[in-house]
Amino acid sequence: MLNSLYYKALNYKNFVSFKPDKDTSSFLEGRWFDMPFAKSREDFSIAAGDGSFNKKKFLEFNFCPVGAESLIFDGELKQFEQSEIFNIDHINFLDELLANYMSIFELKCCLKSIVQYNVDYYLFDGSIFGDLQNPYPMGAKLPDDIKNDFNRGILNHLIENINDLSSLDLSFPDIKKVFAHVNDNNDEDYNLHLSAIEKLLVLKEILKYNKRIISISKTSSSNDIFNSNVPDIALFDKYTNKSGISKICYKTVKRNFPVANDFFNKLVFTIFYLRLNNNKSVLKVELPYYATEEEVIKIVEAINRDLAGGYPYLLKKAHNDVVITNKDVEELLKIGKVYETTNREQLRM
Repeated sequence: MLNSLYYKALNYKNFVSFKPDKDTSSFLEGRWFDMPFAKSREDFSIAAGDGSFNKKKFLEFNFCPVGAESLIFDGELKQFEQSEIFNIDHINFLDELLANYMSIFELKCCLKSIVQYNVDYYLFDGSIFGDLQNPYPMGAKLPDDIKNDFNRGILNHLIENINDLSSLDLSFPDIKKVFAHVNDNNDEDYNLHLSAIEKLLVLKEILKYNKRIISISKTSSSNDIFNSNVPDIALFDKYTNKSGISKICYKTVKRNFPVANDFFNKLVFTIFYLRLNNNKSVLKVELPYYATEEEVIKIVEAINRDLAGGYPYLLKKAHNDVVITNKDVEELLKIGKVYETTNREQLRM
């Protein structure tokens, strides 16, 4: 089979996904602006965070390490983290469930950085706007009685636990200890949707401090600027090479949320693309509020203060700290003395 794939790879070099219908300068006019950026001289504290998860599938269960970290720089570097290893049955939407767990850890680390350490800016890895566009995994059915359970006090219990930052652990599993009737419900549905709801509740608390949040994405599928089948970030990355900024877009969330619906639907996001150093990658930046051009430039200069290879240093370090590789999983299994079978061992004989 590989021989046929080699042949196809030889012809793949002729594939061109997109070509502008006019010269590059006209194509980019009004959409991209080359410019150098100053480094902010203001005195401010800044933090960043990231999370990671991985899994090992055994015949009986899934071994799932999850973690997140926040780094704070206010003249000296501070760090704190949250992590857990979950033993999860074979279920639908496993990756979505783990992504929720990771996000909750990330968001709680972020909230602690803002509330307890009073950071001026928090660099958030990924797209908050994108997360709000897809609060639940596609195809997952919301249990009919979750809303009724909210009326029995579950929602208030979640909110109280979220605001207690002495623990950065998941709050929703404690519901089963307080509300006995929940034990009668399907674990898979409840864990998936209650973790999604907890994620939304933590995010709401964070967005009360929206002027401190800066979301930065390395990839994006958005195409609002060029209206092409190719994402905007890919076109900017391909057809520009100098430091600069794109036109600014403003977007609102239009979704029905099970909690804080009015709050999320009133949010305005300021979205733009950015290259901080010549010949480095383009980044997508989101601010969860309406920002003027002057405010945007101030934010860019703050991001530009501490870079490593055209990317914010704290975000890069947080990513390198938290990433959980397959090798890491194998080490954790050895340390935990987990000796189970995947039934694929025979393929390596």
